[in-house]
Amino acid sequence: MDGVDLPERIGDYAVERELGSGGMGTVYLARSRGGRTVAVKVARPELAADPHFRARFRAEVDAARKVGGFHTAQVVDADPDAPAPWLATAYIAGPTLSGLLAEQGPMDEGRLRLLGAALAEALQAIHGCGLIHRDLKPGNIIMADDGPRVLDFGIARALEATRLTSTGAAFGTPGFLAPEQAQGLEVGGAADVFALGAVLVAAAGGQPFGEGTPMMLMYRAVHEPADLSALPEGIRPVVTACLAKDPARRPTPRALLDLLAPMSIAKTAPDAAAHPATEVSPPTPPPTPTPTAVSAAVPAAAAGGIADAATVSAHPEAAAGDAGSPRGKRSVGRVVAAAAGALLVLGGAGYAVSSYGDDSFPPATHELVLPESMVDGAYGRDVEHRLPPDPLPDDAGRKGATHYSADYTVTSTGTEKGVAFRTVEVYGSSGRYKDPEEHRDGLMDAMTLTGSETVSDPPRTIRPPGSDVDIRCETVDAKTVCGWGDANSTVAIGFTPSAPLDVAAEETRRIRAEIRRPIATSTASP
Repeated sequence: MDGVDLPERIGDYAVERELGSGGMGTVYLARSRGGRTVAVKVARPELAADPHFRARFRAEVDAARKVGGFHTAQVVDADPDAPAPWLATAYIAGPTLSGLLAEQGPMDEGRLRLLGAALAEALQAIHGCGLIHRDLKPGNIIMADDGPRVLDFGIARALEATRLTSTGAAFGTPGFLAPEQAQGLEVGGAADVFALGAVLVAAAGGQPFGEGTPMMLMYRAVHEPADLSALPEGIRPVVTACLAKDPARRPTPRALLDLLAPMSIAKTAPDAAAHPATEVSPPTPPPTPTPTAVSAAVPAAAAGGIADAATVSAHPEAAAGDAGSPRGKRSVGRVVAAAAGALLVLGGAGYAVSSYGDDSFPPATHELVLPESMVDGAYGRDVEHRLPPDPLPDDAGRKGATHYSADYTVTSTGTEKGVAFRTVEVYGSSGRYKDPEEHRDGLMDAMTLTGSETVSDPPRTIRPPGSDVDIRCETVDAKTVCGWGDANSTVAIGFTPSAPLDVAAEETRRIRAEIRRPIATSTASP
């Protein structure tokens, strides 16, 4: 970069260059007055203005200082009270694990065991201080000369707890998210162990849940066994245990050390060429305890859903998004697992909402359906990207909700009619909602947040002629996303290519009329 917007100093540190940006803000390479290099993360202005963020930031920094730097980037300084709160960590030179794998190829069993043991030690230190990483992946692991280092833990819970984060959104990276995390449920240290197992599969040259959209990856993480074919036979039982669907059946980091390096065989770390460290956006670590592990020597059941797991309560703590503030260019971490997951299998084309006997919720009068075609045949359903309707866990804001997801593409009929869009993604749920627009905003974020997105048309609320509900629309990168929230349905619809918001809002109105139908009297709530 040309340095035009580069600050001269942050605290006592002289800034040399920008390393990147992430969910919290901007990361700079800086130097202390004694000549030590550090990575300084500075909060975005809108976060700095939020007192809840500052309070959480202060608490998480205090916890992160205790972790140490054995297998992490140690926290060396911070100022939660600065006009723009900042955090300085030791600067670790070396490529990321993902970069190293791209250059050198998959690891053999010996290097996989060393990598796994080093990551287990790092998680043991992080969890011992009451923190959870929540975004462990090859891009967050630096392969330093003295061994792997885990980046970015301990502060993103502050980001999650602010008003800027939508209820029901969970930070993390699909493909490495544990089932409970993908569903937006409460997570403990076992979620990091699941991610460690996925990292080892990736380091062996595999993809534990294959390729596809974020939704497909999360769906497979909940319902399908991981693909361990890339792993050497000797390490498969350990990784199978890490990837257990039930968090209580995963080994603890301490147990992993005994399984991966029982004789203290680690003498040297995997080689890493000298290379600038890659800074990434922080994870979201709630200070919840690590579940008790069972023996990892017995492969955990890979099939079956999270419904068979130990009881995991719904996560109530993510605050509602600030729907009224334009976001401009935004980087809000990894793709979110939106709307509290939506990943438990339920067969059938529709799902009638039953009565819960709670007068504080609106009655269930309508439900969603996903027809084979929409808007008089203009869009046809994409059979390659369909998921069954999935029930969602109840929480303080919704009951009896079921998630629906499908992609549509323009048909010859639509082409003849001159419709504005080639593809239409429908992502929503029907149930009973106390604040449906809050859930709508979470769904819209789930369709747009990638970590480097640009908002070209800020959010705007539109009520097209003939509509009985407000429709909120925005354009992010090359996609226009619209959504609505009513007493019985919350939906986000992604349109490509992008179009004027009024055009997308009108198309949303037409789609809503086709996919929202009354529930039969016998199944509707009183």
